[in-house]
Amino acid sequence: MATGAVAALAAAGPATAEESVNNDYRGRVTAKSGLLLRDKPTRSSRIIGKAPYRSIVHIFCKTRGGSVKGNDRWYLLTDGTWAWGAAFYIDNIGPAPRWC
Repeated sequence: MATGAVAALAAAGPATAEESVNNDYRGRVTAKSGLLLRDKPTRSSRIIGKAPYRSIVHIFCKTRGGSVKGNDRWYLLTDGTWAWGAAFYIDNIGPAPRWC
């Protein structure tokens, strides 16, 4: 797990039983060339993966980070590895994720 993700999980605190059941946040990748996944919620952080265009990603929580085309929200994704994706390139499916 990336260092930035560990800090975000610690800040988020433990999930309650209700949150575990109701917070299955998901989104669809809208970046035509795929979404670059990073170890911190900034464009200058290390790239640790890539999610394909139109793929569905699972979102743990959101935070503020580096701005991407005027949007400073980033999502902590839980697909295979914990990584950050710019919210600008992810359309929510259902409710918006909780704050980290």
